[in-house]
Amino acid sequence: MELNYNKNNLSACTSILIGKKATIDGSTIIGRNEDAMASWPKHFVIHEHKEFDENQRYISKDNGFQMDLPKVRFKYSATPEWTDKSGLFEEDGINELGIAMSATESAYSNQRVLGADPLVKDGIGEESMLTVVLPYIRSAREGVERLGEIISEHGTSETNGVLFSDKDEVWYFESGSGHYWVAQRIPDDSYAVVANQLAIQEIDFDDSDNFMYHSEIQKFVSENNFNPYPETFNFRKVFGTQEFSDEIYSTPRVWWGHKFLSGVNSNPESEDLPFIMKPNRLLSVDDAQEYLASHFQKTEFDPLNEGSQSKRYRPISLAKTQESHVLQIRPNLPLEVGAIHWLAMGVASQSIFVPFYMGINDTPEEYKIGELPYDGKSAYWTYKLAGVLLDGHYKEFGKDFQAKQKDINITLRNMLNKYDKESLEIPEEKLSDFLTDSSNQMAKLSLDSYKELIAKLITESTDFSPLNFKTDLNL
Repeated sequence: MELNYNKNNLSACTSILIGKKATIDGSTIIGRNEDAMASWPKHFVIHEHKEFDENQRYISKDNGFQMDLPKVRFKYSATPEWTDKSGLFEEDGINELGIAMSATESAYSNQRVLGADPLVKDGIGEESMLTVVLPYIRSAREGVERLGEIISEHGTSETNGVLFSDKDEVWYFESGSGHYWVAQRIPDDSYAVVANQLAIQEIDFDDSDNFMYHSEIQKFVSENNFNPYPETFNFRKVFGTQEFSDEIYSTPRVWWGHKFLSGVNSNPESEDLPFIMKPNRLLSVDDAQEYLASHFQKTEFDPLNEGSQSKRYRPISLAKTQESHVLQIRPNLPLEVGAIHWLAMGVASQSIFVPFYMGINDTPEEYKIGELPYDGKSAYWTYKLAGVLLDGHYKEFGKDFQAKQKDINITLRNMLNKYDKESLEIPEEKLSDFLTDSSNQMAKLSLDSYKELIAKLITESTDFSPLNFKTDLNL
């Protein structure tokens, strides 16, 4: 069987970022759906701390981008592709210092800025970003600085947004052309949602606490007369696009985020939806996960409906999601325990966000396997199979499926609370093994439950064949 190893250059994702004073427990939260291909397995791995005798040379298999890396590489989690033939695409993770990163939210720049500063074919791209940044940073702010320096020096091959967080700060980074970039700190009492558009708006160049940027970006824009509103500097207006495709593909997902998280119901196709908002309540990790798993529920735009508007907008959770993650840094627990990599393999609305402690030293075997074609032992394929079986019979199975998801989520939270408390009594030299075993138990519970669900779906689907016939009982 001949397999296609070429992944799309851009992933069409949806992101959420939440400051620590906007959450119910003081956590910082970042999360994203990695959307690219409906059938493209992901793995979940831990890279251990390493110290090399000399600098390592990184060379991308995707586009040839290369650079030297430091001698010390921090331990970090990651979700690479099942094959590295077109590159790693490690996408998301948390390092041993509790710094979280998610890369990338694909976006688009306008032809004016790209005409003056084109994308660099062998510059850094999505495939490389996490691998050359996350293992070498000590704070979210330092992550912005490192990525910014790389793009300024080497250029970037894509227009992207990147999420960073630590226990105190949440940052969103955007590249707008081959070398120019900006980043904004999400206020502690606010959140942001992003959907395949450049999102950052007004830049305050005098506020170094909340903004970072390429040192010559003002000069670049001024000399080329790129700013349509010179009384301010709106990065989205200067570098981004405002097209009909944005109004159908991107902005409705932002509209839904603000409707769900702040109660503001604006125009789904507006090009002026705000980047940053204050929620109408304190948010939890459940809210972040529910947003990433949503598809315009309770509106005429839900693709599960049969109305004329049900396919008008691109939903947040869709079949092309390879994995969905929420990276939570909880402030009141030791770092190894407080930092949680929540991971849902496959389509978020049909999967389960399983919590993995940052302090683990390995991931379950089922999360390290899975290729093309289907492999029944793989965690990715287990969750995908359940969704495939559900897809054709939402009316018949939807409510039972959701009830099972709720039951699993309740059990996982009960287990997490129990392990949190027990971890405080574990000696330091045994903590990593304890957290690894605890995370494995939660992953096993979810996988076993889904295998039971799959068995039920298969059994109950046997009577839905189009070859069926209603027989007269008198015959």
